[in-house]
Amino acid sequence: MVDATTRFFEELTRRGYEPRLAKTSGTLRIDLHEGAQTRHWLLRIDHGRLNVSQEDREADTVIGTSPALFEDIATGREHGLAALLRGDMTVVGDARLVVQVERIFPGSPDSVGPRHRFAGEVH
Repeated sequence: MVDATTRFFEELTRRGYEPRLAKTSGTLRIDLHEGAQTRHWLLRIDHGRLNVSQEDREADTVIGTSPALFEDIATGREHGLAALLRGDMTVVGDARLVVQVERIFPGSPDSVGPRHRFAGEVH
């Protein structure tokens, strides 16, 4: 069974281009910490063109959080910026990139509008 985090990143790979990030370039690494293990996702953005890998490489911005919290963010059950403000996530590097990338995450499943549901999400 594939988790919501993997589905989220697989969907970004399938898209290949995200118009909401057309003016954005940079690298964002998400470090999912669980005990002594850390799972990495690296998102490279070049004017909306997306490349996803699971590399542990240098990045302009590094987000650290738990796999459970990121799963909630990837499904829209949790809002990433709110989690950051509560201290449930850490950010090292260019925080502006976090704000820009937040646009591609789904909104709450209960909301209405263009962000209400992630295209790759199964309900």
